Amino acid sequence: MTPARRELLILGGAGAAAAAAGFLVGPALLRLGGDEEGGALRAASFQDLDGRDRKMTEWNGRVLICNFWATWCAPCREEIPLLIATRGKYARIGMEVVGIAIDNAAKVREFASNFRITYPILLAESSGLDLMRRLGNAGGGLPYTVIADRKGRLAQRKLGALKEPELESFLAPLMTG
Repeated sequence: MTPARRELLILGGAGAAAAAAGFLVGPALLRLGGDEEGGALRAASFQDLDGRDRKMTEWNGRVLICNFWATWCAPCREEIPLLIATRGKYARIGMEVVGIAIDNAAKVREFASNFRITYPILLAESSGLDLMRRLGNAGGGLPYTVIADRKGRLAQRKLGALKEPELESFLAPLMTG
């Protein structure tokens, strides 16, 4: 066997081994990434509109829709009625919506009152941008929604305003499981 052919066989074997390892180990690594992000979400805490510290772990065991938004964001404003209605539909069977405002407290309090928001609103101000980035929104665009399953693992991410059919398709497998 020539040295060139032997080298080609060795490189081919190494490539096949790397591909097999990626095929076998890759899905586990992707799950770990999701758990890491879910861990970042579960570890977060912010103040609510009454100034009380609230931890995301309060909603452990529930399907959790976390919606990052701001009062000045037009698409955010458009999806709020959908989030209110979704909470009304699913809250009693184990789902919660939490709004995480990337805005100042005074504006958010007034806005939440005027819009009659029924779900918990947390005040993240600019610190929410870091959490959003860790949850997959590198550009920091709004609105940004993440949905975690009952075990706190991220199941869905959406940059931009949610629409009802899309949100229902995200929730259907989570609410039955």
